[in-house]
Amino acid sequence: MPLGLAALDDLFDAFEELRGALDGNDAVTIEAACERVSRATAAVRAIGAWRSDAAVTERLNAMLPLLESARIRTSLLADHTNQRLALLASHGSSTAPLTYGR
Repeated sequence: MPLGLAALDDLFDAFEELRGALDGNDAVTIEAACERVSRATAAVRAIGAWRSDAAVTERLNAMLPLLESARIRTSLLADHTNQRLALLASHGSSTAPLTYGR
């Protein structure tokens, strides 16, 4: 298997892991999955002429729905979190004193 395709397989697996982590409530797991995506993305970028390899381009195009799914899920979860924090803030700090700690 060409190096570019192996790196893309790792990127695909990293995004699958991230998608699964985003379905949970464990911040450590989500952060670890994000770090894996970051490393896998850097490995794909480091390939160099990956845009000129038709097989790599085809694999990237096949991955676009997964990448978009992770992006949408991240945006949705961030929006949901912001809404919950706004709701807590509207009730005052005495109602939710542990929202943020020092």
